[in-house]
Amino acid sequence: MGSGVLNFDWFGLYYASEWIIRIIMFFEVPRRRRPTAATSWLMVIFFFPWFGFILYLLIGANRPSQLKLELNRQRRQAFYERKERFAGYINAFRPKFDGEFQELSDFVEKLGGMPVQDGNKLELITKSERFIDRLIADINSAEHHVHLLFYIFEDDEIGRKVHEALSLAKKRGVTCRVLVDAVGSRKMLAKARSKLLKAGIKVYDALPLISWGRFLGRIDWRNHRKVAIVDGKIGYTGSQNLVHPSYGHSDPALIWRDLVVRVTGPAVLQLQSLFWGNWFMETGEMFNTTGCFPAPRAHGEIPVQVLQSGPIYAPRNYQRLVLSALYCARRQVTITTPYFVPGGGLLQAIEIARKRGVEVRLIVPKKSDQFLAGNAARSYFDELLKWGVKVYRFTGGLLHAKSMEIDGRFCFIGSSNFDIRSFRLDFELDLICYGTDATADLLKRQENYIGQSELLTQEQWSKRSAPRRMIENMAKLFSPLL
Repeated sequence: MGSGVLNFDWFGLYYASEWIIRIIMFFEVPRRRRPTAATSWLMVIFFFPWFGFILYLLIGANRPSQLKLELNRQRRQAFYERKERFAGYINAFRPKFDGEFQELSDFVEKLGGMPVQDGNKLELITKSERFIDRLIADINSAEHHVHLLFYIFEDDEIGRKVHEALSLAKKRGVTCRVLVDAVGSRKMLAKARSKLLKAGIKVYDALPLISWGRFLGRIDWRNHRKVAIVDGKIGYTGSQNLVHPSYGHSDPALIWRDLVVRVTGPAVLQLQSLFWGNWFMETGEMFNTTGCFPAPRAHGEIPVQVLQSGPIYAPRNYQRLVLSALYCARRQVTITTPYFVPGGGLLQAIEIARKRGVEVRLIVPKKSDQFLAGNAARSYFDELLKWGVKVYRFTGGLLHAKSMEIDGRFCFIGSSNFDIRSFRLDFELDLICYGTDATADLLKRQENYIGQSELLTQEQWSKRSAPRRMIENMAKLFSPLL
């Protein structure tokens, strides 16, 4: 009898707590979230109160720590002081734009704080082996420093090749600093960090999940950037991590196909500034910049601008740039991305571009490695096809390249996907490249992707099964949370 009463009391208490959570979160969530995201969160909390409540505390509440905000303020202040010191270099390589390019470059500078710099040479690399060979060759030639910042730095055959090159560089007296995401590179941090530290290589984890002073406030905020700098003269960025392209998969359809840019010229110092800021944010160490910022010289004729984005920068600054580009497009836009989960703003910009007669081409992998993101992306195909967007599904592997070209005149290449996560949650990096030279090179790669893709038709897409539609629509409900 007593046991029954006790069980009944516990059940009643649990039942009451669920309704308390529902009522409190009904007022709390809309105060902090946009309507679409708030609706998704409230739906999860209504059906699964305790699960939704805990999940919201972990990834839903937008609350960077005060320490992190203060470090970011210090970093930005130090950057602007250094910018003044290098004002002569910056002004010497500012291109003389007229009209639209000047407006765009000014806009990008307001979004990310970095000016456009002329005199750069870009090499686009689409083969994983080629990128690793080029990077290791540059590390083997390093004389002063090697700086690596990657989301995934795996302890596999690729990672170990880079480990060895770093160790040899350190023996030559080269300073090596490695910063990796605490989640994306957790296996390497557990297995190989001690070896790197013993070799004299400085290794830190970015955005740790458990840290008294360094926790950012959200476990789903990740450093998704991929950057390598050698001697302040050579830079790499793009979509590829330091890991074998199979990522442990045996399915050929899941072999990652990446796009990396090797940069020489004044823009390398912008990549260096970004690394310097990330390093300071995570370590508190403002390392001596002597030798890290050599006097730049021209290597080519391509104007390039670096845009850093993330939840502690100007709100959704990369998304704003993408929308702006779509609104000013006149003839053609081509997008490549592994994950396409647009918000309402991006969808609207695409629709308006199509109504203005702009040809919009979207290239995505036919098979996704992410169940929710893949199905959420497919749920938008109906609308895109109805508007006349050409949707190409890449069959030559898991297309992981993140790029956008506009009218063959300028383009974006970097680490950002075209999804809500990259727009709002992850720390990302993108290069804005001006002019027909860089854009023509990217277009050549995009046309190659199209050659390995299937063009999706509205008739074909309408024949998919009812269960498949149901799964896609359920995934779409969660897209504001992805």
